[in-house]
Amino acid sequence: MGGVSLRPAVTMAQRKRQLVSDELTEAALQLMAREGFDAVTVDAIAAAAGVSKRTFFRYFASKEDVVVRFLADMGAGMHAELAARPAAEPPSTALRHAVWVAMAACADGAEHSGRALRVVQLILRTPALRARFLEHQAQWRDDLAVETARRRGLDPEVDLYPRLAAGAALVAFDTVLRRWSDSDGAEDPAALTDRAFALLAPALDAG
Repeated sequence: MGGVSLRPAVTMAQRKRQLVSDELTEAALQLMAREGFDAVTVDAIAAAAGVSKRTFFRYFASKEDVVVRFLADMGAGMHAELAARPAAEPPSTALRHAVWVAMAACADGAEHSGRALRVVQLILRTPALRARFLEHQAQWRDDLAVETARRRGLDPEVDLYPRLAAGAALVAFDTVLRRWSDSDGAEDPAALTDRAFALLAPALDAG
């Protein structure tokens, strides 16, 4: 009986931790989007989330770490989606779905005061954050290449296709994200993603 009663307590603790992390992330991204990355302090983020500065540092190493964690989660979602796609699916379709998971993480919720759009614009227009974004994309390319190779029975260290396919998918992602950002949300990210992969499909699905 005692063992059974322990599980909800652990679950509640995990849920509480996730809730605080989400509150801090939301507060940080909202403030940064509104005031600019450099102008926002950790004190301001903690105050907006209703926690202490000490609590902030239990979850994040710095204000940049909030954005970096957001990007890491985006990449993990992309990789997981590609791994979960049906084995017989054409590469262009599987990669489009994987990229859309990351795109949707940015684009979904844009109707809520445009927060998601402002966060994307913040990342793309702040040199330090843009640099971290590109670092993450390099890791995403490696992960997607390994998964693409696995799906097609290729060796990512020998065959050119996996890295080329992963790179092309991420160029499409970056291009769509920039177009959406530059249009201030006027362009439809889903339609842009479909158009980008329609152009890439002949090369991705060749052979």
